[in-house]
Amino acid sequence: MSSSNPAFLTAGEAAEAIQARRLSPVDLVDALLARIDAHDETIHAFAAVYRDEARACAEAAHKAIRAGHAIGPWHGVPIALKDIIDMEGRITTGGSKHWERRVSPTTATLARRLIEAGMIVIGKANTVEFAMGGWGTNRHMGSPRNPWDAEVHRAAGGSSSGSGASVAARLVPWAIGTDTGGSVRIPSAWCGLAGLKATIGRISAAGVLPLAHTLDTPGPMTRSVEDAARLYDLLQGPDPADPATLRHPPDDPMPHLRRGVAGLRLGIATEAERRGVDAEVLAAYDAAVDELERLGARCETLALPRSAADYGARVGKLIGTEGYFHVGALTDDPSLPIDDDVRPRIGLGKGVSAVDYLALLRTRDEDKRTAAAAMEGFDAYLTPGTLTPAPAVAEIDQSMTPAHFTRLVNWLEWCALVVPDGFSAGGLPTALHVVCRGHDEATALRIGWAYEQATAWRLRTPPGLDA
Repeated sequence: MSSSNPAFLTAGEAAEAIQARRLSPVDLVDALLARIDAHDETIHAFAAVYRDEARACAEAAHKAIRAGHAIGPWHGVPIALKDIIDMEGRITTGGSKHWERRVSPTTATLARRLIEAGMIVIGKANTVEFAMGGWGTNRHMGSPRNPWDAEVHRAAGGSSSGSGASVAARLVPWAIGTDTGGSVRIPSAWCGLAGLKATIGRISAAGVLPLAHTLDTPGPMTRSVEDAARLYDLLQGPDPADPATLRHPPDDPMPHLRRGVAGLRLGIATEAERRGVDAEVLAAYDAAVDELERLGARCETLALPRSAADYGARVGKLIGTEGYFHVGALTDDPSLPIDDDVRPRIGLGKGVSAVDYLALLRTRDEDKRTAAAAMEGFDAYLTPGTLTPAPAVAEIDQSMTPAHFTRLVNWLEWCALVVPDGFSAGGLPTALHVVCRGHDEATALRIGWAYEQATAWRLRTPPGLDA
């Protein structure tokens, strides 16, 4: 890692340096833009880069901070937004060629909160079309490349593919993704990041293009758990434009972040759930469990009422049903340039009746009740982040999903964090998945922080991108 290049600083480190006047936001933005110029033609993380605007904002932040008028601790820190998040007057494509000239009619609540905190939106990150897919591929707009393999085009994970690739490649210190069935956590797992799937309603989805409105939730993608916690804390809170945010009061995770895991009871995957997991992923998972036990946690096998695959199938049906409501008219039109990998996923909802949909929601309520009972007495449930490390794009079976362990969290309206827990022999990241009850992000972040501090996985940089 190059200590002289500010592009390699985490968001928290950059913010501290800016506030201490050791670093100018102008120098930080220039360093990031230089890396984007050098590497993004290959990585293809960005759908749009706001060069002139970012520089202008950085200059304004520099002058304000030097004059003693800093807005707050994040003034002058750049961030990237997934290209389904509206910013009034700017293009938001949703990853769709059909929407390549779509001008945002409004600014998403979360974008407004970031800007009000003084952050600089450096650009929009690429996504799977309509955010519908876990692999991170996009036939018409281009598929971001996983930065951890300089030779083979590997999946960055989806649907927040550009968000994950941009942060991993040190093109931006952090980014916002969205998660409907794993779309923050899969790219975070495959790109070696901390990624938080917040409980639905914790972070406003107003102004974010919907896929499945009873599942969608935005979340931070960062290079440290502390950055994820701080960004989550900034974004959470009530928003009249999103009624789901009014159901539960905010909960600051920071007072609990460094409390450690001693005395916590953590559930681990059964033998049945371990089947089909890549050997290297499983070895890293087992080592992570051992480390948490060494830190004082008590880890015991936990069997949920249904398998991850069963929960996942139900999520797939719900995403298809609600996704068809939102964009089915587009995917049904053969004349439109819609990704042929995305059409059948949305098409799953075409024949679902109102009766079937309401029955599915009732089944979900019952599953939430029985899963909550199974979790009684446990502080969290641990699984691998994904079944395998990032696959080569050329070898992906688009009829399958990589969201094996992630979808159950969306279905049950829980929250979860992924953190790096190792690397394959080929140098690809693996991840630990920390699952907690709804509205218990503080515990997920606390566990992730304790594990992260006891290991050094997050300190690695993708090959060829370390200078």
